[in-house]
Amino acid sequence: MMKVPRLIQVLPVRARGFTLIELMIVLVVIAVLAAIAYPGYQSQIRKSRRAAAVEAISAVQQAQERWRANNATYTGTIGSGGLDLPATSTGGYYNLSISGATGAAYVVTAAAASGTSQAGDTGCTSMVMTVSNGTGTPTPTACWSR
Repeated sequence: MMKVPRLIQVLPVRARGFTLIELMIVLVVIAVLAAIAYPGYQSQIRKSRRAAAVEAISAVQQAQERWRANNATYTGTIGSGGLDLPATSTGGYYNLSISGATGAAYVVTAAAASGTSQAGDTGCTSMVMTVSNGTGTPTPTACWSR
């Protein structure tokens, strides 16, 4: 019998993969990035949800003008018996109310609903549109950016 030369040489086995230290460094980097990015993300989400408040206030303004066309004064009631509109914005992030309704003016307020992330929208938890003689004045102005 002929002897076949051994072609396969046994090489030392090298450990492959990550060490625990390398994994911990990656986790720390991810945690730092998340801690920086998440508050900015939440801020942008809150800002985008303000559009629902602006939309709801606009709907109240339009309904008030229809109401005023048929009545001597604006109404102070959003729900049934008044404008027949929902008292919350789309998504339920803002509660709507009307105050100071007279024959020439009224105030619509969209207040952030408690228990929602909008309640943490610093400086914009209450968006107000004051309408007097057909002219609307939004406050605070920073919350009404277009």
